[in-house]
Amino acid sequence: MGLRLGDDAPNFTAETTEGTINFHEWLGGGWGILFSHPKDYTPVCTTELGYMARIKGEFDKRGVKILAISVDPLDSHRGWTKDINETQNCTVSYPIIADPEKKVADLYDMIHPNSLDSMTVRSVFVIGPDKKIKLMLTYPASCGRNFDELLRVVDSLQLTAKYKVATPVNWKDGQDCIITPAVNDAEAKTLFPKGFKAIKPYLRLTPQPNK
Repeated sequence: MGLRLGDDAPNFTAETTEGTINFHEWLGGGWGILFSHPKDYTPVCTTELGYMARIKGEFDKRGVKILAISVDPLDSHRGWTKDINETQNCTVSYPIIADPEKKVADLYDMIHPNSLDSMTVRSVFVIGPDKKIKLMLTYPASCGRNFDELLRVVDSLQLTAKYKVATPVNWKDGQDCIITPAVNDAEAKTLFPKGFKAIKPYLRLTPQPNK
């Protein structure tokens, strides 16, 4: 059985473009994103790793570390990084794991049985400070990932980890949140001093509590 939400994120030690890392030690007490790409020198992933490099500062603000991976060796990663920087007007400043023996790829079920067994599928894992998997996404090779969506998800995950709220459809940081059903109205008045609007007994909106 593959990994599921809420499972412990498997630990590993791997060689990266920034040296050897132990994943859990590298994460420390913060959040992390581990994302895979099928192969170096591929067009869609060139745009993805470049965009991630350009918005890395936004993840830094949120205390989120970025880690990429493919089954290619380090020398290939380093050569491809030069192309990414050149074509995407960026500087890749996060580590990329070299996983030629597919040890990490197998741990995270990144080798899809319907794909080439030498290529990792394009997966994303968001890992919480408790080292548990908070989000998993897998994209087809033809569709570039939306890293702005990952920022939005991180905002939601970090907010809902601290407050008894959920975030509604298409929510963005600063917008109203939903009070979780486990909180009754009396508790809600104490927990959410800005007040709330009850559209239905099960659907209560309150201003984002940390704004």
